[in-house]
Amino acid sequence: MTAYIAAMTLIDSGTSLVDAMAELVLAEAPACEANRTMTPAIVDAMWECGLMSYLNPAEAGGSEPSFADMIDTWQAMAELDGSFGWIGIANLPSAAAVAAYLPDSGFAETFGSAERVTMGGQFAPNGQGQKVERGYKISGAWNFGSGTGHSEFVCAGFLPIDDGNFMFDANGEIMLMAAVIHRDDINFTDGWHVQGLKGTGSFDYNVADLFVPEHRVFELFERTPNRGSSPTFKMGLMAITAAGHAAWALGVAKSMIDDVAELAKVKARMGDMETLVHKTTFQRGYAHHLGMWRAARQLVVDTYTAAEQVVADGGELTVDMRADMRIAATYATEASREVAQWAHLAAGTTAIREGSRLERAFRDIYTGTQHAFISEKTYIDSAQVKLGLAETNRGL
Repeated sequence: MTAYIAAMTLIDSGTSLVDAMAELVLAEAPACEANRTMTPAIVDAMWECGLMSYLNPAEAGGSEPSFADMIDTWQAMAELDGSFGWIGIANLPSAAAVAAYLPDSGFAETFGSAERVTMGGQFAPNGQGQKVERGYKISGAWNFGSGTGHSEFVCAGFLPIDDGNFMFDANGEIMLMAAVIHRDDINFTDGWHVQGLKGTGSFDYNVADLFVPEHRVFELFERTPNRGSSPTFKMGLMAITAAGHAAWALGVAKSMIDDVAELAKVKARMGDMETLVHKTTFQRGYAHHLGMWRAARQLVVDTYTAAEQVVADGGELTVDMRADMRIAATYATEASREVAQWAHLAAGTTAIREGSRLERAFRDIYTGTQHAFISEKTYIDSAQVKLGLAETNRGL
């Protein structure tokens, strides 16, 4: 065991924090769906147990967990409830990235302004920021701002423009940036009337000609943290986000395969005397999809842990390694959706009744896996790198 991984075992597991909230999460899930955002009871409990700040740099009250622990934590959250899990991969990494990459004055202003600094929003560059003295005037509209319903601050990706021209980074590529904006300065237009993930408060929002000081913006593909000693911060927000999507899908799928296994002990098809658990067709399907789930999960853990160790040892996170991580995350997402589909069909009409975790999880996984971040394009981008057709791709 290396020094870095050994050190991580001394940190309290994030899953223990999730376990402490399990009863509350299951009880509040219907209310979260009805309210279309997390209830105050859930948000309060996340802060009180330390889960909301768990991924943060130590300077922002976090534990800086390893990728393996982050994956375990996100999976455990999603197993309980898809919306709760989505908050885990939205609010937690957003706050961690802001805390790690903002300049010192921006960090002090943001994290010194409130006891609870919850971050939501969207990093896709759907806005433009005109460069002005000491900052940017930003205009734009963002859809599906994950976790904004209960966030004090909202993140907004934008394209910086100086004197009518796009700005470029050190590699000569068009710069993409993220702004940190207080919710009081945001115009929310809701729009969150959806099939699944109803409890995430992922509202549409916009700003018009809003001044944001330069100390509250950072480059989207930044990998040089100003705070935090964990190698995860040197791997960047893209790597953390992709791992989160994979862990979330794995968690929702695991809840469904576990629930249908329990259901099979008591459910019999109409006109059949034997319960499903005694049917060889069910047994074969269960074993096949459980194996698929385990293989997908192990691929994600192994791929991310290996890359993390390279960075911890002072090595470079190469584009080839980043492609491997995105392939693993996208494959695990697709495999999880297939597992969920089998579980839903195996459960029969039981899975269509409103109020069951099976029914809610099925809606959630078919909503969450529509996300562009783990779409077919990530396979194509990764393949072009692996096949030598592209030398780099900063989005991986």
